Amino acid sequence: MTSPALKGLALEIDDEITADDNEKEVLQEIVNNTKLSEGYLTLARDIEVMEPKSPEDIYKVHLIDGRGASSSLDSARQNLAATFVNAFVNAGFGQDKLMTAPSDSSSSGSSGNWLFKNKEHGKSSAAASLGMILLWDTDSGLAQLDKYLHSNDSHVVAGALLGIGIVTCGVKNDCDPALAILMEYISKDDTNIRIGAILGLGIAYAGTQKDELKMHLSAVLGDSQSPLEVLVFSAIALGLVFVGSCNEEIAQSIIFALMERSEAELAEPITRLLPVALGLLYLGKQENVEATAEVSKTFDEKIGKYCDVTLMSLAYAGTGNVLKVQKLLGICSQHLDKGETHQGPAVLGIALIAMAEELGAEMAVRSLERLLQYGEQNIRRAVPLALGILCISNPKVNVMDTLSRLSHDADADVSMVRIAQGLVHLGKGLLTLSPYHSDRFLLSPMALGGLVTVLHACLDMKSTILGKYHYILYIIVLAMQPRMLLTVDEDLKPLSVPVRVGQAVDVVGQAGRPKTITGFQTHSTPVLLAAGERAELATEKYIPVTPVLEGFVILKKNPEYHEE
Repeated sequence: MTSPALKGLALEIDDEITADDNEKEVLQEIVNNTKLSEGYLTLARDIEVMEPKSPEDIYKVHLIDGRGASSSLDSARQNLAATFVNAFVNAGFGQDKLMTAPSDSSSSGSSGNWLFKNKEHGKSSAAASLGMILLWDTDSGLAQLDKYLHSNDSHVVAGALLGIGIVTCGVKNDCDPALAILMEYISKDDTNIRIGAILGLGIAYAGTQKDELKMHLSAVLGDSQSPLEVLVFSAIALGLVFVGSCNEEIAQSIIFALMERSEAELAEPITRLLPVALGLLYLGKQENVEATAEVSKTFDEKIGKYCDVTLMSLAYAGTGNVLKVQKLLGICSQHLDKGETHQGPAVLGIALIAMAEELGAEMAVRSLERLLQYGEQNIRRAVPLALGILCISNPKVNVMDTLSRLSHDADADVSMVRIAQGLVHLGKGLLTLSPYHSDRFLLSPMALGGLVTVLHACLDMKSTILGKYHYILYIIVLAMQPRMLLTVDEDLKPLSVPVRVGQAVDVVGQAGRPKTITGFQTHSTPVLLAAGERAELATEKYIPVTPVLEGFVILKKNPEYHEE
């Protein structure tokens, strides 16, 4: 079962579910995801991947001959790329070689040293990467990040605040530590610190629809004195917290914020995230978006079309609606003047709508290949992102082939490739980014919201992710979940049982009791499930309490089982 807290839902266990206080406590712990870190580390120990990896292990630098000499340059850019790679690779393991490794000379640890190998806003990402490494482990995470909150460097404080949001992402705690700490920093004078706190809140409480946050963040949106970037990140945080809620008040305040901005501000690349924030409120809610879409047509031309396309593509994300895909393809086929930006979101939109089922996804891949051949430059740049979301954490040969061709394309940036390598090795291969769960049956709006935000930021790489807003990459944490199957007994102690893992077969509508998996191997739990794989118990000694075997599964003894 996948816990509701990972999906951003706040579920309170009341007397109707169980009257026993002890049971209540245990159930609330499961629902709040408190055990996630523990289970994930159990899996890591079982597969023997606990040893921290360094970015060099990932780049495989020694294999590129003759280039070894130049890599000794200690540039801030390379360090920044290494910070991200390190965070993604060691995500959730609680130890790494850059931020948490103890140093020989001093007692303060080498984390301080790595932190200062980054320049200005690079320090924010470095401090926040500690949150990623201690992912889901709230107690030790908050303790280790606390020392950075007292730093004199505003970038470090901002990073620590963002890190606190990341550590508590998807794990609910009754005393709400993230809310208590981050609220103090929302109205500080320093822009960086404000962004760190606001984005931290957005990540920590994504999908929870907390009213307190609506009140405070809407105030920032409505304040005409707020700097543009603070405004944009407040909108994104609200979009993530109220994802798919169709909340009209927030939609209104984002629309006003868009209307009041001057032309110069609307031309800033970061402003493009405002329509995304608006779209997040209607994620997957189909025609509920129409009233807001009508309003968006009245905006300034520069952002109006962009807003219209973005709203449509997010409202129909994951629905497989063919008519909308055709409409977006129509937009992509127009030849536009320079400076028009709304074709990028249209390309992403095709992928978002078609990712709902296998067949649609394959058709979309074909359409995207056509766009690569005949599209304009701004369309071609969005295609790799669209291919990525269609096959997220599910590498298909034809798509990999296209992407590897594109990686030799004329306009590219090396540090981006490095970060991509980090994402490929996410959590040493133990994590997935796919927003679908329960046998691709359910879609997590929180995970998809995080992915969409990052992809839209990637449409203009140079000014966002390769500029000073690289910490937007951390929003991807919302989609990260272990691709594991961990079985526990009724006392929630890990229990090792044999399971068969194989390719899932679609058996809808077949008569009799057809096999649900093919080409299986038998392993004992905990096991990893790759994309498109399914597991079933290979023993009759236990009965699973849930129909879908993924994440944590509680087993109870089968009363009718007799040992031979």
